[in-house]
Formats: sequence, structure tokens, C-alpha cells
Amino acid sequence: MNNYLILLLIPAIPAALAGIRFYIRRLVERRIAGYQNDLTRKHCEEVDNLYRQTRGWRHDFKNHLQTMQAYLEMGQTGQLAHYLQDLTQDYNAIDIAIRTGNAMVDAILNSKLSLVRAKEIRVDATADLPSSLPVSDVDLSVMIGNLLDNAMEACLKVSPEERFLRFYMTKAKDNLYIYVMNAADGTYRKGLGKYLSTKGSDGHGYGLQRIDKVVKKYKGYLNRQDEGNVFATEVLLPL
Repeated sequence: MNNYLILLLIPAIPAALAGIRFYIRRLVERRIAGYQNDLTRKHCEEVDNLYRQTRGWRHDFKNHLQTMQAYLEMGQTGQLAHYLQDLTQDYNAIDIAIRTGNAMVDAILNSKLSLVRAKEIRVDATADLPSSLPVSDVDLSVMIGNLLDNAMEACLKVSPEERFLRFYMTKAKDNLYIYVMNAADGTYRKGLGKYLSTKGSDGHGYGLQRIDKVVKKYKGYLNRQDEGNVFATEVLLPL
């Protein structure tokens, strides 16, 4: 009797397994979508913070001019020089240094890099975009945001003296080329030839998945490499 029941159930096994795979895939997709919504909200908050800082600096500009004029009239050139030095440092902290012509990319890049610098991470960044891109602004921002978030998190695992981040984006022949190099603590996780998140079971590695998904969507090329305390990511997206 038991053997008979087993024979009856065998044809239903593939359908049951397919249903389980479908459920797991939908569950993962919902979690990734939730992660992406959180990331988008985070990006918006960072951009808004940068905008508020810039607007605040411009609002105070008249007061700065009046203060400098007063130092000049009183002949206090030493105090004026010190004030100018402080003012320059304050301005450099919020200056929108990257201008690619793409408003969305500029907003994400500058807000992220402003946050990176605030974490005592040395930054060297260059970005240049062609006038038209087949990649959507949202996908490009998602990838850039995740790349810089991952790089910043890796830098924070080492001492401030060792922290650095290099970002390079330009057109290379018929491709959009993105390169990110950053300091790391030399601890990496790999599985099936791929780098995995080091955040543990709570991290999920959704950032890595989002980068992989965008590259796959546009039939691009992705290369991740580590050399001890340095980690690098290269991305090529066909134009």
C-alpha cells in the first residue's frame, strides 16, 4: 500500500519543487525590492542633505562678505586670512565637485562622496559621461550608489590613516567604464567563484546583487578583484 502511494505521489514531485522554487524566488525578489526602496529613500535623504548644506552656505554668503569687509577695514589681515581659510574648508566640504551633465548621477555621486569624505576617507574621483546613455538614470544611480556604499563600508573597517577611495567613470570606446578601488581589511567571503557579503546573515548582500543585476540587464562586464588590503571593481556597460 505504501509503495502504491509513493508511485502515485512521484509525478507530483516536480510540480511541488517548481512551486517551492517559485515561492523562494518571489520571496527573494520582494526582499530585494524592499532593500531597493530603502536604498532609494536613503539616496534621496543624502541628496536633500547636500542641497540643504549648499543652500545654507549661499544664504550665509552675505554675512561672510560683511565679516571679511570688517576685518579688512580694521586692518586685521591675520584674522581675515584665518577666516578665509576656515571658509574655504567649509565650502570644500559641500562643493559639488563632480559635474557630468547628468543631474541624477551628479546628485548621487556628490552626495555619496560628501558622506565618504565626512568619514575621514581620502577621495580621488573623476567622472565624465557621454551626452546620451542607453542606461536608465535609476539603474545607473542604483549601481553607483551600491558601489560607493560597499567601498565606504570596507574603508570603515580599517584605520583612518589607511582609508582611501578612488572612483573613475568615463566612456571607453563603445562602453561606459566604471572603476572603484578602496581600502579593505583583507577579509573576504567567496562562494561559487563570486564575492559574497561580509555582513553575515543579516546583510543578505543585496547591494552586490543589485550591481550584478544591472550589469546583467545591459549585457555588461563585471570584474571584482582583491589584493590584500585593496579591493577593486570594474564595470563595462555597452553604449
